Amino acid sequence: MSHSATHASAAERLEKRFPSAMALIWAMAGLKLLFHIYFNNRYGYFRDEFDYIACGNHLAWGYVDQPPLLPFLARASIAVLGDSLRAIRFIPALASSLLLVQTALIARSLGGRRFAMVLSGVAVLIAPQYLSNGSLLTTNCLEPNLWMGCTYFAVLAIKCSQPRYWLWFGVIAGLGLEEKYTIALFGFAIVVGLLATEQRRVFAGRWIWLGGTAAFLIFLPNLLWNFHHHWPFLELLHNIRAEGRDVILPAGEYFFQQTLLTHPLNAPIWITGLIALFFWARWKPYRFLGWAYVFCFAVLFVLHGKNYYLAPIYPVLLAAGAVVLEAALESPSRAWLKLAVPAVLLAGGASLLPVTVPVLSPDHFIAYMKRLPFKLPVMEYQHRRAVLPQWYADQFGWSEIVAEAAEAWTELAPAERQDCAVFAQDYGAAGAIDFFGPRYGLPPALSGHQTYFLWGPHGYSGNCMIVLDDRRARLEQLFNDVEYVGTSPDNPYALEKDVDVFICRGSKFGSLIQIWPNFKKWR
Repeated sequence: MSHSATHASAAERLEKRFPSAMALIWAMAGLKLLFHIYFNNRYGYFRDEFDYIACGNHLAWGYVDQPPLLPFLARASIAVLGDSLRAIRFIPALASSLLLVQTALIARSLGGRRFAMVLSGVAVLIAPQYLSNGSLLTTNCLEPNLWMGCTYFAVLAIKCSQPRYWLWFGVIAGLGLEEKYTIALFGFAIVVGLLATEQRRVFAGRWIWLGGTAAFLIFLPNLLWNFHHHWPFLELLHNIRAEGRDVILPAGEYFFQQTLLTHPLNAPIWITGLIALFFWARWKPYRFLGWAYVFCFAVLFVLHGKNYYLAPIYPVLLAAGAVVLEAALESPSRAWLKLAVPAVLLAGGASLLPVTVPVLSPDHFIAYMKRLPFKLPVMEYQHRRAVLPQWYADQFGWSEIVAEAAEAWTELAPAERQDCAVFAQDYGAAGAIDFFGPRYGLPPALSGHQTYFLWGPHGYSGNCMIVLDDRRARLEQLFNDVEYVGTSPDNPYALEKDVDVFICRGSKFGSLIQIWPNFKKWR
């Protein structure tokens, strides 16, 4: 027996002593779930979480800034688990953990074995964006799962020569459209990739068309809602672009931030996977996935999409890169690298963990952030004034704002309270009033921001209003009597702070329903 054969047989015997690949993946996913559950209550409620909870309390087929699926899931989760931080973040924690399993299954469907599956799981495990997804209830938390669900069935349809899988592709794409509209770009990118390769023949069959029909029918209720409300989401996008709110990145910086989202140590893996999808003869049937990535990247860059809009596509590239690396490490002399590579990834992942998971106190995180060799991304110009990155800063200051509004409420006579509304300038403060306000006896908030505008003035006359975060001079144009109550206590970590609170009496504008269109703020 040759020396290399002896090494190979020894490696095989060693491999058999370890659990199966899927057992390891499920164990990793379970540990990730427990990790998120433990750390998901370290700071506070995130601005957007208030919005999803508020929308969940007003179930509809659509909202100004989002489709209906996540608010529905938020309401269901609260009904079952309660509204604590850990409870409302259970869905993102679970989704982010299951992404490991999905990625490993894609690696297996691309021909990967145990090492490729485990490595792809480790790569997803350490990626900052997916760690962030598991830590906050946002539309980002389910997006990678839905994109990868589509990818998995697309790969199976080609690999197994089973076009029926395109129907499942369509079903998941339809659900994705009810969760976040950006999956429409991914679906179109898959079509472009299929048309650009030999897989264009799938359009000669009926199943991909049936899948498209299924996606359309599932999406139809939200489409009709948007039509009925005169396309509010398109108006929102137009207003954001016209306002110039978002930071626009040059091509090099945009690409660099992609490597930060997925972790710099993962960059060689997904870039290798992308190249292999184009040039590895073994993967010629899957070349459409490479074109899909290129198309998505180009469109989002040209349209100045935020850096994380592309994040849901990377698990398939990480899976592909893991399969290529597994093939490169087949030699027994390189077997040690099968332990070294995941170990390096885990160590590197731990070093960046505080960026997206609140494992440190705010003060310790600020000190940690100053030692990083790069600056954390800023996606909107207004976020530059915060001492913490936006995804942390927007978890502070809300209880202080509500407490100050409650102070104004206590100054009202009981007779005044029956017709006194609480008005906030944005859905963050309004949602915080709705969430924390009942413990102070506050009524549901009014706002002209996003979907709050569609919910209207709730029958209030406007003769008495508690107004948050406005200017006295402007309020005196609208009311006969404007009383300054106070300013929310300063929270050094908050993006929203120093919010002035006024009691306004005696409207000069007639009824609130008449002036309500002037409060519309969709941006």
